[in-house]
Amino acid sequence: MKRKNKIFTVQFRRKREGKTNYRKRIELLKSGKPRLVVRPFLKNIIAQIIEFDKVGDRTIASATGYELEKFGWHFSKGNIPAAYLTGLLAGRKGLKKGIKEAVLDIGGKTPIKGTRVFACLKGAIDAGLDVPHSEDVFPSEDRLRGEHIKRYFELGGWNSKSQFAEMKKKGVDVEKITNIFEEVKKKIMEM
Repeated sequence: MKRKNKIFTVQFRRKREGKTNYRKRIELLKSGKPRLVVRPFLKNIIAQIIEFDKVGDRTIASATGYELEKFGWHFSKGNIPAAYLTGLLAGRKGLKKGIKEAVLDIGGKTPIKGTRVFACLKGAIDAGLDVPHSEDVFPSEDRLRGEHIKRYFELGGWNSKSQFAEMKKKGVDVEKITNIFEEVKKKIMEM
């Protein structure tokens, strides 16, 4: 009876763990432009402008939803208006460092139009970054400003123990979300 040895090649660790799609990564790196990396989480969103380096990627500019508190944003850091403002902040920081163009890197996320990822992209573009995009993927202007949150609050169908409870503790008026959004946007654009 013959014995056969099967050669088994182990994949890269990051590929095994589902963290990196190397085919997508190489396509983004071929552009030669920095990447606008957007990573949404449940209660936060992170936007970074990252440049490739042989030793390891270098972060040029970074912004998170929690940085918006310095500008007066005391609402959720993970909603669509916060994603837009985070992208705006990352774009402004990138422009200060001399970055004028980038390509969008959404990682393993499925690109669905109107989501926080594309709200963040819209913010970076409005800040002045040149990023290839399609206009139909962005959320509507009403959603970017938080009109949908204001309408939902006014309907009163929410659970007072969980939804908007954190904002009530902070003493933030949800009905003024659009005004506060415009104020924060203005402060970020002036920096």
